Amino acid sequence: MRPPGLFGRLKAAVVGVVHVGALPGTPRSSLPLTQIIDQACQEAEAYKDAGVDGLIVENMHDLPYTVCPGPEVTAAMTVISAAVRQTCPHLALGVQILCAANQEAIAVALAAGLDFIRAEGFVFSHVADEGIINACAGSLLRYRKQVGAENIQIFADIKKKHSAHALTADIGVAETASAAELFLADGVVLTGTATGLPADPQELKEVKLAVKIPVLIGSGVTLENVRSYLDANALIIANSYSFVPLQTSISDVKNCQVPSSTQGVIMMGTFLPKLTEGLACSTSATSLNSL
Repeated sequence: MRPPGLFGRLKAAVVGVVHVGALPGTPRSSLPLTQIIDQACQEAEAYKDAGVDGLIVENMHDLPYTVCPGPEVTAAMTVISAAVRQTCPHLALGVQILCAANQEAIAVALAAGLDFIRAEGFVFSHVADEGIINACAGSLLRYRKQVGAENIQIFADIKKKHSAHALTADIGVAETASAAELFLADGVVLTGTATGLPADPQELKEVKLAVKIPVLIGSGVTLENVRSYLDANALIIANSYSFVPLQTSISDVKNCQVPSSTQGVIMMGTFLPKLTEGLACSTSATSLNSL
């Protein structure tokens, strides 16, 4: 833990997402692993320069996701995460491996010297686009204990996006968060219904009242709506680099020099500095929930 918390402050920390290129063995894979590593490190460096409080490495481009990613994915995510750690030795770093490869994420975090993972399907079952995802808290925490990785925190998605929750329609988001807390999650992640869609600010209020562990916002934060989420402990922000052509350099992205087809997408070079500057003025270290 980095005092006064994992991300250096107690409220509205900004956590950037490094979306690595499609990994070897996945349908969209086209780049050598060395190039994927270089791009991930460049993106991490740009985030660091923009002033984020932490980073999370994610294999977003491994479409379509599978609930049983192969060992080649775990191996690739390990070397990528280790390289990002070398690039950003003083930032809080985490990893998520899609889909719901939570034990693999613990193994990667342990090997690469990371601080946390983002876990899907921690409590309660749901139907995702990859199939039925069952709760994993019991087996995941036992695995973390067995491999000596108890220093690695687990931030659990609740009422996960891109999923149907009819199986638990009688259980609200606050109850789900309480169950995750009971089952020893280190924090919970609240999202909208799909990638890029904002979380419900009212649900944030309900979850904050229901649990004492940190609450993170996992999707849809913009300059226009960020004030609705200042009570969250952290805001997970995905940059625009993943949505522009690969030949567009990081420096071009930071300077907002991108093709017209990406107009309307928030650029890392303008969004993150403004967001972090605004948050520094809008938040204080008075929260009891320390990340």
